[in-house]
Amino acid sequence: MIKKSITLKGHRTSIALEAEFWDALEIIADQKRCSLPALINQIDRNRLKIDPAPGLASAIRVYILRNSTQRD
Repeated sequence: MIKKSITLKGHRTSIALEAEFWDALEIIADQKRCSLPALINQIDRNRLKIDPAPGLASAIRVYILRNSTQRD
């Protein structure tokens, strides 16, 4: 697990993901031509629309899974 800190809505938070998920997330951010923090903020905003909202790390993993299956 790799833990990285990011600012979400003005607050610092840490996200722990496996290295493969960080790699995939960076590839997706590059493809979308946005920064990694911007992509994570987008994922965070979307997860908060779900009731009950999943954890951020889980939402990121699901986002990556959905995004990778759309490219195939």
